[in-house]
Amino acid sequence: MYKKDKLNIDDFRVVGINYKKTDALVRGQFAVNEDQYLQLLSKATEFGVDDLFVVSTCNRTEVYGFAASGTRLAEMLCSVCTGDVGEFETISYKKNGTAAIEHLFHVASGLDSQILGDYEILGQIKNAVKLAKANGFVGPFTERLINSVLQASKAIKTHTALSGGTVSTSFAAIQYIREYFEGPSVTPEMKCPSVQHIMTGDNTFLAGSVKDIEEKKIVVLGAGKIGRTTCRNLVDYLDTTNITLINRTEETAKEIARELRLKCAPMEAMDRELADAGVVIVSTSSPEPVVFKRHLVSRGSKLVIDLSVPCNVDIEARKLPGITYVDVDMLSKIKDETLQKRTAEVPKALAIIEEHIAEFKEWYAMRKHVPVLKEVKNKLKQIYIDPALLGHTDTGGTSCSGTKDEKIQKVINTLATKMRRDNAPGCHYIEAINEFIG
Repeated sequence: MYKKDKLNIDDFRVVGINYKKTDALVRGQFAVNEDQYLQLLSKATEFGVDDLFVVSTCNRTEVYGFAASGTRLAEMLCSVCTGDVGEFETISYKKNGTAAIEHLFHVASGLDSQILGDYEILGQIKNAVKLAKANGFVGPFTERLINSVLQASKAIKTHTALSGGTVSTSFAAIQYIREYFEGPSVTPEMKCPSVQHIMTGDNTFLAGSVKDIEEKKIVVLGAGKIGRTTCRNLVDYLDTTNITLINRTEETAKEIARELRLKCAPMEAMDRELADAGVVIVSTSSPEPVVFKRHLVSRGSKLVIDLSVPCNVDIEARKLPGITYVDVDMLSKIKDETLQKRTAEVPKALAIIEEHIAEFKEWYAMRKHVPVLKEVKNKLKQIYIDPALLGHTDTGGTSCSGTKDEKIQKVINTLATKMRRDNAPGCHYIEAINEFIG
């Protein structure tokens, strides 16, 4: 475990990569699934890391914890990933102390999301911390920090429109499908030069003549959180139930299918189901591709949207004639009025974050005085004499009223307030004892 004082805020660190400097292919090399997460926790002692949790989504992989350096966190992460630590060092960011804390607040609130205000990241952070806590890697500092982050995120969602509207990675996929089939309301900024077959030279969609989405069979691979959300958005916003859900655990797919009145099929039937699909949405969590060239070749034109990181559609399948391939990076190009409105809410969100960080740092400052407060409390218990033994009676004043513990706690509370205000623990130590005796 990390050997130094864990309350040293400067040793709280984050290292990570995100969509800003890396594409989905690179991020996939450093993505962490649950098994790899548990491996990281088991390696923490070896790398001298404590209070550890890892956030790994389609847009980022970040490691938070107390360590002697960010390099140790990077080395630990890369020990369980396919990516090289040397490459990670060149593309990653490292922050510590207040900067690391601010970064976590920004990520949790959606300020650092690929689509501004995307609120799904908060649930992913909760799950990451829950797993770390279950394995003994969340101490008082991190628990208090996460609580502050959750409170700030809730306040931002309640008091601002930063997450207003219906824009997220899964919804962006729905918006893309609608525009793909119903006509181009898309700006040239959405064009992604790495996939030139998405649009023609005049920025009109190749499939723009197809109008009726309901006639297109949609296959969704993966029934995790993103897959479930995508299915719900398909039903709600495209008004279609011509959807077949496929998942490795068939019972999970059946449950969602019953809820949304969709079809479902086992993984063994994927080849047959993809044959006549017009749209394929891949949202699996597999570390390897699940859709290959053999699944799509000579099967007609298809729109294939890959929401997985690492990408779960094989490179050769993406290049097939008639296949329009879109990944999470391409979806982030979508700009609309909702995002413009969200941008206007950023200053309000930052003000809320600043307030919660100030409260957290005040708590942190008080935590440094905890050893002194405990020592004073123990000393007061040792010197306490019951007033009745001295012939004193309760006159209704504050000195004698209450039980022994209540009297001692009142003195401790006063001491804590003075220490926070004046930052002079030695003087107030003596003052507290004199006050109690008096």
